Amino acid sequence: MSANKRSSTEVTSVQKNINEPAIIRQVSLVSIIGNIVLTVFKLFAGIVGHSSAMVSDSVHSLSDVVSTLIAFWGVRMSKKAADKSHPYGHERIECVASLVLGLLLMATGVGIGKVGLQTILSGQYETLAAPGAIALAAAVVSIALKEAMFWYTRHYAKLLNSAAFMADAWHHRSDAFSSIGSLLGIGGAMLGFPVLDSVASVVICLCILKVAYDILKDALTKMLDTSCGEDYERQLREYIAAQEDVIRVDVLRSRMFGNRVYVDLEIEMDGDKTLRESHAVAERIHDNVETDFPNVKHIMIHVNPADTES
Repeated sequence: MSANKRSSTEVTSVQKNINEPAIIRQVSLVSIIGNIVLTVFKLFAGIVGHSSAMVSDSVHSLSDVVSTLIAFWGVRMSKKAADKSHPYGHERIECVASLVLGLLLMATGVGIGKVGLQTILSGQYETLAAPGAIALAAAVVSIALKEAMFWYTRHYAKLLNSAAFMADAWHHRSDAFSSIGSLLGIGGAMLGFPVLDSVASVVICLCILKVAYDILKDALTKMLDTSCGEDYERQLREYIAAQEDVIRVDVLRSRMFGNRVYVDLEIEMDGDKTLRESHAVAERIHDNVETDFPNVKHIMIHVNPADTES
C-alpha cells in the first residue's frame, strides 16, 4: 500500500475512534473562557492605559466569544445523521456557520477601522493621551495567548475536518495579528507619536477584513457544489484506474458538500461479466475509495461495457 493510502487510512481510523461530541465541547469551552478573560483584561488595560487600539482589540476578542458559540452550533448540527428531510446529511450547516462568522468578522473590522480613521482624519493629535505600560503588557499577553489558541483550535479542526472550527482558529490568529498591530501602535504612541495608536486600529481592521474574506470565500465555495480541483480528481482517477477489473475511467466528477465530497463515476469493464460480478466490482471500488479518500462521503458508480473491438 502506498504512503498516501496508508496516511488516508490512518486518518480514517483516527476519525472513527475520537469522541467528537466531547472534543467539540472541549474546544468551544477553552475558546470561550480564554476570550472572555482576554476581553476583560484588554478592555481594562485599554481604558486604564488610554489606548484606543487596545479597546478595539478587546472588541475583537469579544467577537471571538460570539464566533465560537456560532462555530459550536454549526459543528454540532453538521454531525447530525441524515434524516427524511435531509437525506444527504447536514454538513452544509457548517458552511452557514462559517458565513455568519465571516460576516461577523467583517462587521467588527469595519467598526474598528471607522473609529481609527475618524481619529486620524480629525488631525487633533495633541489631545491624544499617551498609552500606559499596562496597555503594552496586554498586547504582549494577547499575542502569546491567541497564537496558542490558534494552534490548539486548528489541531482539533483538522482532526474533526471542521470548516467552522478552522474559521474560528483563523479568528484567533487574526486577533493575534491585531494585537501585534496594537503592540506597534502603543509602543509608537508611548515614544511620542500618539496618532500611531489610531493607525494601529486601522491596521487591525485590515487584518480582520482579510481573514473575513478568506472565510467567506471558502464557505461559498463549499456551498456551491464546486469541483475538488484537477489535482484531487487526477489522483482519484489514477487510483480507480489501477483497481482490478477496471479497463478505463470514462467520466469522473467531484463536488464539495460542506467539508465532504460526492463523486460521480463511470468506468468501463468487461461486458461479458454478469450483473452480479459487475456489481461486486463496483461495490469493492466504492468501499476502497471511501476508505482511502476519507473526505469522500459517497461515490456513485455507473458501469459501461467495454468495446470488445478496441
